[in-house]
Amino acid sequence: MIFLSISLLFCLPALAQPDPDPRAEVFSADFDYASKYISINGHSLHYIDEGNTEGDTFLFLHGNPTSSYLWRNVMRYVKPHHRIVAVDNIGFGKSEQPRDLDYTFQAHYGYIEAFIDAMELKDVILVIHDWGSVLGLNYAMENSDNVKGVAMMEALIPPTFPMEDAGFFANFRNPESGRELLINQNMFIENILLTGSRTRSMTEAEKDVYREPFTDVESRFPIYVWPNELPIAGEPARNVEVIENIGEWLRASAHPKLVQYAAPGALGGPAAAEWMRDNYRNVEIDFVGYGGHYIQEDNPQAIGRGIVEWHRRTFE
Repeated sequence: MIFLSISLLFCLPALAQPDPDPRAEVFSADFDYASKYISINGHSLHYIDEGNTEGDTFLFLHGNPTSSYLWRNVMRYVKPHHRIVAVDNIGFGKSEQPRDLDYTFQAHYGYIEAFIDAMELKDVILVIHDWGSVLGLNYAMENSDNVKGVAMMEALIPPTFPMEDAGFFANFRNPESGRELLINQNMFIENILLTGSRTRSMTEAEKDVYREPFTDVESRFPIYVWPNELPIAGEPARNVEVIENIGEWLRASAHPKLVQYAAPGALGGPAAAEWMRDNYRNVEIDFVGYGGHYIQEDNPQAIGRGIVEWHRRTFE
């Protein structure tokens, strides 16, 4: 097993920085993009669609428990050159939270696939993180002729997943403790995203944006479901199959792939990136700095510029 301390990496304490933080100019709490909404499968999804329409279309997909807000300081580097589209998963961000949805991977994927179709997005370059990686790569696998390339980070794919042992995720997957931690205590927001797994301290304005969709216990069910969708010890079998198939597609596909990673990382650190370079086809790896899981909140400049430069080298 490549990853020995996932619990520590997810909850990486924010390190003390000089005052002022020399990186401060690359961070903004503002979401400087116009919000748009589209009806998909009878429910409203929030998205942004901006940038240079003469360039390629970049589709940014997020995971748990974030939203398109995660990409705000990354997209500014891509926007002058290309079209940028970012969507909030159903139940997350400013998208609708239907209470009768089961929020499985398959449910989420249905919305993302329908969104791409409804938006008539063509020859997309996927920029993906966490569960957004599985959503995006499953789309690429099933619609290879509509995907031009993939840039991924902290992805839930081999060699990290499927996992044999729940480890850090065990308490989340226990029905009793999982509901207490993720729904009643809101641990994924308060203790993982907002307190750990980063090297800088977020402002209260930034924290409040991430908190806003999940202010009451009823709204946190989508956060609770995602850890139970992880393919661990053979369950759920449907997602073991999805991610194993994605691994095979990555080995065979000639699509250009960029793996951006931080050290130590959580699910996709240096060892995982090197493994992907050696085992997947047409992969370039790009070190973006120090960080845990939510590396967009630590290294947006390196990520954004790295994506633009990879695109220039690869497609222009």
